Amino acid sequence: MLKVLPVQSKLTQEEICIKCGVKYNADLLAYAAYVDDRLAGVCQFKLTDKGGIIYDLAPTNDFYSRDALFVMGRGALNFIDLCGVHFATYKGSTEDEPLILQIGFKKTEQGEFEINLEGFFTDHCH
Repeated sequence: MLKVLPVQSKLTQEEICIKCGVKYNADLLAYAAYVDDRLAGVCQFKLTDKGGIIYDLAPTNDFYSRDALFVMGRGALNFIDLCGVHFATYKGSTEDEPLILQIGFKKTEQGEFEINLEGFFTDHCH
């Protein structure tokens, strides 16, 4: 079973970040993805007055589940949208660019990834 859960403890967030090979940032919110109770990845993000920013969407060092990363990325965007912030950017690794695009981000001419969340989760399926 696939689960995406908010990380409630900063100590747990730091441990998960280490297992996923990303830099822990105590100022960021985080989600963790699990497949059959096995840690599958982390998503660190924050809300700003200019929009949401996803900094990390990373699998663990020893396990990769594209589905888990997709659901976790969409979950973070949904949370950002529910908080009344209807724009987000992705600042993480672009190693898996097709996944970033599948989540819904569009690549700008400047090579940045952004998404307008206005109606994204309510107007139609993506």
